[in-house]
Amino acid sequence: MVKITQDQDACIGCGACAAICPKDWAFKGDKAELIGSKKEGNLFVKEVSDAGCSKEAANACPVQCIKIIE
Repeated sequence: MVKITQDQDACIGCGACAAICPKDWAFKGDKAELIGSKKEGNLFVKEVSDAGCSKEAANACPVQCIKIIE
C-alpha cells in the first residue's frame, strides 16, 4: 500500500494538484483537498494501492505539502 498525505494548513491553493490529478484532488474553499482522505492529526491521509497521478501532483506542489510514502 501507498500512503498519500497532505498538510492542508500548508496548502496555498495554487491548483496544480487538482489540474494534474482531478481524480484524487479537488478544491474545498480556497485549499485543495485529498478526495476520500481521513484526518490524522494535522494531516489528511489516504491509503491506495498505487499513487498514480498523485505522485506527479506531489512533485508539482510548490510548497511540498503533498507526500507519497511507499
